[in-house]
Amino acid sequence: MSDKLYTVGTIVNTHGLRGELKIVPHTDFPEQRYADGSKLIIEDAKGKHIPVTVKTSRLHKNMYIVQFKEFANINEVEPLKGSLLKVEERYLDDLEDDEYYYHEIIGCRVITEEGEELGLIQEILTPGANHVWVVGRPNKKQLLLPVIDDVVLDVDVKEKVVTVHLLEGLLDL
Repeated sequence: MSDKLYTVGTIVNTHGLRGELKIVPHTDFPEQRYADGSKLIIEDAKGKHIPVTVKTSRLHKNMYIVQFKEFANINEVEPLKGSLLKVEERYLDDLEDDEYYYHEIIGCRVITEEGEELGLIQEILTPGANHVWVVGRPNKKQLLLPVIDDVVLDVDVKEKVVTVHLLEGLLDL
């Protein structure tokens, strides 16, 4: 497999007896990733890759219930719990100018508009209206950055640098 793989979900449990799986999405575009006919790869705990195709999917309590064409009952999918779901790079769509994939943002350096280095983006939270980027800071509390125009001034994915404007109260030292 020459294509680069990107994680788009974690299989957390089985659902029912017909081989459906509960998946926690790790993608900005779950409705696209888990659409009927989508081609994904299951990476099990041993690193083995199993190509799969989405047969059906539905959103249920912030998780996706997905059935793959390759599996028809609970006994076939039981060993997949804890596996990662990945997508090949060739299936990633081009995004609008101000949209980014998770893998492009995680690991970016965060600097203020004055040039002060704040830390690295470690994870992305999706609590509600807007995403929140979690910035790990050496020897300090994590910084939670709301992804809104007033805060995020520039994102340079090639250089892995995000420039931000810190609103009052955002940085509790």
